[in-house]
Amino acid sequence: MSGDGASPRTLRELLSAQQERHGDRTFLVFESAQGTTSTFTYDEFVDLVRRTAQGFSGLGIGPGDAVVLHLPNCPDFLVSWFSLAWIGAVAVPSNTANTERELRHLVQHSEAVAYVTTAAYERLFDQVVRADSGEVLGILADGPRGRAAERTVEGLGLAGGEAPDVPLDGDAVCELLFTSGTTSAPKAVMVTHANLIRAGVRKVFSYEFGPEDRLITALPLFHANAQTTTVMAALVAGATCIVLESFSARRYWRQVREHRATSTNLVAMQVRTLLAQPPDEEDRAHSLRVNFYAINVLDEEKEAFERRFGLRLMNGWGLSEAMCVVTRAPLRGEDRWPSVGLPLYDRAVRIVDDEGADAPTGTIGEIVVAGTPGVTLMKGYFKDPQATAEALRDGWLHTGDNGYLDRDGYLYFCGRRKDMIKRAGENIAAVEVEQVLLTHPAVAEAAVIGVPDPVRDEAVMAFVMVDDGHTLSTDDLTEHCRGRLADFKIPTAIQIVHELPRTAIGKIEKKALRRMVGESS
Repeated sequence: MSGDGASPRTLRELLSAQQERHGDRTFLVFESAQGTTSTFTYDEFVDLVRRTAQGFSGLGIGPGDAVVLHLPNCPDFLVSWFSLAWIGAVAVPSNTANTERELRHLVQHSEAVAYVTTAAYERLFDQVVRADSGEVLGILADGPRGRAAERTVEGLGLAGGEAPDVPLDGDAVCELLFTSGTTSAPKAVMVTHANLIRAGVRKVFSYEFGPEDRLITALPLFHANAQTTTVMAALVAGATCIVLESFSARRYWRQVREHRATSTNLVAMQVRTLLAQPPDEEDRAHSLRVNFYAINVLDEEKEAFERRFGLRLMNGWGLSEAMCVVTRAPLRGEDRWPSVGLPLYDRAVRIVDDEGADAPTGTIGEIVVAGTPGVTLMKGYFKDPQATAEALRDGWLHTGDNGYLDRDGYLYFCGRRKDMIKRAGENIAAVEVEQVLLTHPAVAEAAVIGVPDPVRDEAVMAFVMVDDGHTLSTDDLTEHCRGRLADFKIPTAIQIVHELPRTAIGKIEKKALRRMVGESS
């Protein structure tokens, strides 16, 4: 892709190569929540990245320095992200839902020297920074035009000049992605330039993307999914990425059509809310040919979506520590739903038992992924050598996820290992109980966790959301489970809730449920 024929090793090299090759083509289209659209060609975007990199450098930010990006989806997120990588600095994306406590951990653990945020979060950061002993620079992404010369992203971009040509290699860390830990404070996944480039190459190769493709997402840019499967894939392909500020089920399919998108990524929440919209005669009048999908819905929901929108849900699985997609349904070939597909071209997957030995075909065990740290797998966990050693062993990433392989190598995801409930010596998969609860016609969503039991080690606890217009008692649910589950798998405690806590991409956050149970006990 680069002018001399060598493969780009860093994001700086990749951006420069694609600017030279595709300068006049559109790289980024951004649509705000108000419906206003801004567009950047490769020339315009990379020039802005160069200038903003010089602006960051002028503030004293350089190689290895961490900068928190606490931003909603917006062009300034991408400009800041790539500008920091340009000068060897490290971006630290932050979930905009983070509380003061969570932000403090992120700032302190990453040893951040600066943060970029919007005016809406200035007071929150003032509280975080005031509690920290070190000085942390604040930079606004939405400052008034008159403040352009001050510490705003716009002001940095107007600084002019060339960014310093700092030595940089592919194994340099350019991002810290904080995971939502299940039993401890979130760990920071070290992501290198090579990790991000390989993620883009993998997606382009797997979905046969080219410069004419238009990849749309409403998922948050602070998450590995949107970064790798939309932004990096578009950049590597010389294609266009279309970023929406937020997801609106009422508007999304119209946006897909109007932006002439050829690829999108959806998660379960989006599928369900799209299905809940009134049918439209133009539901099938779109240009999509690829729809990467994650987090299983019910069989009937999958069938209803594909029938209504004329678009296949291409199931897949991945994680931040593997940057990012590991398996997916074949572009051509069998889905074998609810399988999450086959390993991609540069992936190898095994299922191992508690002793690390290969589990027999069809037997549930831990999913482990082969790879090279800093290239196809994370470089490690920042400032956590023990957790790194536990996760990366002999060339394999131990994911903490359960699954099994069929005879042809298709992977079936069975939930986090923490979602295995041990009750009186019996193993219970939380996902199995959830699937039974979801077959009740009045149940909208369900989440199951293990809670301490003084006699049987753990008890099964279910949290259930009821569909609008329905009433449901816990006795109804218990009776529904009888005959569908072995007695020891039936929840011993059921709580009907109005909503369930969620992660940035719509997954139910079981860590928060466990915390709720702990606080109430």
